Amino acid sequence: MRQVGDVLIKDKTVNVLDADAVSIKELIEQKQMTVTEITETYIQRIQDTNPAVNFLTEARFSVALQEAEEADRLLATGEAKGALFGVPISMKESFDVMGMQTTGGLQRLKGFVPDEDAEVVNRLKAEGAIILGKTNTPELCFCQETDNKLYGRTNNPWNLDRTVGGSSGGEGAAIALGCAAVGLGSDIGGSIRFPSHFNGVIGFKSGNGSVSQDGSFPYVDNDLQQRMLGIGPIAKSVRDAKLLYSIISDKSIVEQSLDSFTLNVFRTTNYPLSARTSKLLNDVYVFLKDKFSTEREAVPLLDQSALLWQEIMSIDGGKATSSHAFGSRSRSPHIAFVKELWKGNADIHRYLSWALIGAALFKPSHRRISEMRNELAEGDKLLEAYLEHRLLIMPVYHTAAPRHNVVYKEIFSIQKTFLQYMPFTAYANTWGLPALTIPIGIDEDGMPIGLQIIGKNGNEDAIFSLGALLEKQFLGYKRAELTS
Repeated sequence: MRQVGDVLIKDKTVNVLDADAVSIKELIEQKQMTVTEITETYIQRIQDTNPAVNFLTEARFSVALQEAEEADRLLATGEAKGALFGVPISMKESFDVMGMQTTGGLQRLKGFVPDEDAEVVNRLKAEGAIILGKTNTPELCFCQETDNKLYGRTNNPWNLDRTVGGSSGGEGAAIALGCAAVGLGSDIGGSIRFPSHFNGVIGFKSGNGSVSQDGSFPYVDNDLQQRMLGIGPIAKSVRDAKLLYSIISDKSIVEQSLDSFTLNVFRTTNYPLSARTSKLLNDVYVFLKDKFSTEREAVPLLDQSALLWQEIMSIDGGKATSSHAFGSRSRSPHIAFVKELWKGNADIHRYLSWALIGAALFKPSHRRISEMRNELAEGDKLLEAYLEHRLLIMPVYHTAAPRHNVVYKEIFSIQKTFLQYMPFTAYANTWGLPALTIPIGIDEDGMPIGLQIIGKNGNEDAIFSLGALLEKQFLGYKRAELTS
């Protein structure tokens, strides 16, 4: 039975909603579908699925259709150009897009419209991408679950009772549903990798200093926090992730051979890890061990990573984030948290107020900050050598997407349970490393499970090459279909 979005290519029916950016560009060049037809198909998909999932914060449909019509005109006159010509994409709410709001999910910033595009947005537009809309985040991107007082909660498209993760949660859900060809996220504490893992999509966190954060809100000023931030694609394919990274990155991708790398596949330790995730790691190891140099050795500096991450995120006791959250008004996160629990009418979501309370509790002293800098310098030197010709294959989280509020409680507990649950994700942030998340399998409830490939800065090509192998052999991207 023919479905909306189906197109016949070489006697094979392909649905444009399943297609990645590279495939869509080929459809356009071969004139299998017009840019307008493709854009209309994606808009209809958004309209059909967003009411249940709530991933979209603001639509750009009328402008997108105008741009699609102009793209069709350029194609007809032979003037089409750009690696993403006519490709419909989505954008995390935290990136400035001219004519659209950037609020950080805060009620007090409702209606704020920046007057220029973020640097990454400018680069994607220059390659011909058409932005359909912006997607939901937690307030100020400060939590690994997506909910805020302005736009509400985003639900996992595989099971509406489950979390999408965060902070790029809306983006992960949008791509999982096939509501855009590809999208963009940011990651300072798993914010690309949590949603990729939980929603069954591909996500790439760029390494330290590789991609400009100009026009990303909130801007990260502290140098130790800057090293943890990575901006990158959320996609349906590894080749799309590589393409988008090549467009937005300030660094060139150097071609490499996987044959020169040792692949260290994570082995179960004392950290919590589901049985299904452990089995998938074993399956990956078995697949790779006869093809490449492989090992299952302890990952250096893993044990230190979660604490360093928490201390870096708390480096000013949450002062800068509180300033963004409350503006010029003097507000207490403690009062806001209690007010939200009792009456539900605080200025900010309880996720953010509780995180700010935690940041104050974990604020490192000046002496500790000096010690941290020394630890980071020594760790960077160690990993520079260790990862020269080595890639790590690790979990993202200990389980597939749990129910709403569980991740929040596991990571933001004053009992320091983040030390158990954050090491896998914090590792790439703390050490400023690039990391690619690939859907590998599903759990007993049919929820996606992803694994991440981590390497050193400059070895992105090897990371993408290994990702493409795993994507082909294992689950890869499968579009989520909402069930009634």
